[in-house]
Amino acid sequence: MLTPNDFKQLIHTDLQGFNRLFLLAETETGQIIAFSRCEGTSLKRLMHKVEFGIGVLKDYWGYKVGPKLLQASLTWATENKMAKMTLSVIETNEKAIKLYKRFGFEVEGILKKDKLLEDGEYYSTIIMSRFLSE
Repeated sequence: MLTPNDFKQLIHTDLQGFNRLFLLAETETGQIIAFSRCEGTSLKRLMHKVEFGIGVLKDYWGYKVGPKLLQASLTWATENKMAKMTLSVIETNEKAIKLYKRFGFEVEGILKKDKLLEDGEYYSTIIMSRFLSE
């Protein structure tokens, strides 16, 4: 779990890079309900892509916050000439997988038994990507 200071540091770091983006979604009262992030690297051979991540508070699932943050991130990545966006999602998150496929992401691979969760079970991570330019 990220602390408020962790978020501040992430935002500060992301402001320094041309291939980084940090978005927040908040209510009218200013409560942060979601964030998304695109993280690139300064390594020349990997500068063409960013990794996408998102988090939405459970109380706000179903309000289309996630799709709006994803669309904004895709728009940013395209405008900034990123060639590829990647993400990872746990195999049980069927809603997210369906959303990503709707936005043009494809499965590139599966990391079997990648996560050990609180229930004591292992779960696979699905690696997905979308090419933004050909």
